[in-house]
Amino acid sequence: MASEIPEGLAIEQVWAVEAGYGPDAAEKRPAVRREHLSRIARLRAEGVIIEAGGYADWSGSLILLRAPSEAAALEIIHSDAYWRSGVWSTARARSIGRVVRTDELPRS
Repeated sequence: MASEIPEGLAIEQVWAVEAGYGPDAAEKRPAVRREHLSRIARLRAEGVIIEAGGYADWSGSLILLRAPSEAAALEIIHSDAYWRSGVWSTARARSIGRVVRTDELPRS
C-alpha cells in the first residue's frame, strides 16, 4: 500500500503555543526583553524552539516548539522571563503536525 505522505517528507508533531500579553505588557517588556530574546535564541539553536514571534496587534506571541507533552511545552513558556514578569499572562498549547523534509527531523 502506498503511503499518503510523499517520499522525503514527514509529519513532525510539535506544539504551537499562543501566549497572551497581560494588560501592562508594553510597560513590563523592556526590562526583560533582552533576557527573553537571548533565551529564545538559545532554545532555537538547541532545536527546542522552531519559530517564535509577537503578533503585530500586540495581543501576544506564537511559539512553535518541540516538547514531549503539553505540560512540557507550557513549562518552557512558564520558565520564560516574559511569563515570570507578567508580559505574558495566558498560554495555550496545541499539538500540530508540521510538514518537514525527512532531513529536517531532529536527530535523537
